[in-house]
Parts: sequence; C-alpha cells; structure tokens
Amino acid sequence: MKIERLDIPSALSNIPSTQNKIDSNSSFSETLKGSIEKINSLQKQADAAINDLLVGNNKDIVQTMIMMEKADVAFRLMTQVRNKIVQAYEEIMRMQI
Repeated sequence: MKIERLDIPSALSNIPSTQNKIDSNSSFSETLKGSIEKINSLQKQADAAINDLLVGNNKDIVQTMIMMEKADVAFRLMTQVRNKIVQAYEEIMRMQI
C-alpha cells in the first residue's frame, strides 16, 4: 500500500507568505471568497469519496481518510482566520477617534 505525501491543500494557497504572494490586483474580499470556494470544493470532494467508499465504487480507505483530513484542516484554518478577522474588527470598533 502506497501512502502519498500530504501537501498543504490548494485551498490554503492564498495565504501570503515569503514564498507565495497574493496578486496585488485582487481585493481582500475576492481572496477570501476564492479561499472559501476552494475549501467548499475540498469538502465536496471528501463527501464524494465517502459516498464512493460506502457504495463500494472505491475500496481505498486511506485516500478517503486523507481527503477527509485535508478538508477538515482547511475548514479549521478558515474558522481560525474568520475568528481573527472578527477579533480585529471588534478591536477597531473599540478604538476611540
């Protein structure tokens, strides 16, 4: 049984780093929307893999579990980013002008 190396999901590729720069023409909302769409795609792929496994079309439980974990990690990261955005917004709203 061959186990593939886990890579960071492509849904997380919009996060800026020293190696990965976001296009300067895209707005924050477009970047956020694109990331949410990619995470949704990962969730749908994981659901399809689960259904295929249950029906018997796919017997590779390892790949199904990997897809589920990728979707879970991407979703948890999105949730943490959302929490940080809300926290920053609340902090800005508390600022006195």
